[in-house]
Amino acid sequence: MSARRAADRERRAAPRSRRTASRVRRAVARVRRANRREAAPEAGAARLWAPWRMAWLENAPRSSGCLFCRVAAAGADRRDLVLARLPHALLMLNRYPYASGHLMAAVTRHAGAFGALTPAEREDLLEMIALGERALGAAVRPHGLNLGANLGRVAGAGFPGHLHVHLVPRWEGDTNFMPVTAGTRVLPETLADTWTRLRRTIAALERPARRERAGGKGRRAPA
Repeated sequence: MSARRAADRERRAAPRSRRTASRVRRAVARVRRANRREAAPEAGAARLWAPWRMAWLENAPRSSGCLFCRVAAAGADRRDLVLARLPHALLMLNRYPYASGHLMAAVTRHAGAFGALTPAEREDLLEMIALGERALGAAVRPHGLNLGANLGRVAGAGFPGHLHVHLVPRWEGDTNFMPVTAGTRVLPETLADTWTRLRRTIAALERPARRERAGGKGRRAPA
């Protein structure tokens, strides 16, 4: 009789055990779904992680002068990594790049916002941005580009008050463990070599335009 009663108890307990296991599985599934929703980026959004920038923002030295004003006035293109010039704007390599070929297009005058530019300055700045895009496409063949401007120090501008636009080439798989874990960006080419390569590319791109403008007609091609 005792064995029969034990078997009856096991049969009665089995449904409760199955119900408990089912509830546990459903709870685990809910937690997993919630975690996936929390970890997933917003629809259509991509994230470019640059955690070292916060350390720079918190400890950035206060410069006594403006880089872009100095470069615009100096005319030392190789030293200052300038790739092209127009009367109201210039194109140059970033000396502290996110990636090889990181460019900056800046207006010549010390002006801090797009709304403060004259029509001629806006035109030359856009011309330099377009030239940088074409040069990077021909020279380094990126899979994409990040373009952006930081207006004000709190927004990340290294030289607030002088408008400049960043052009950062991107490649599939270019984000790896080095910047995140070691705070180190691996650049496969020296700045001098990148400058030489891009300068030659720009010269080749501008050659047809120079022939069209021969005789002094039309706008001056970037120098």
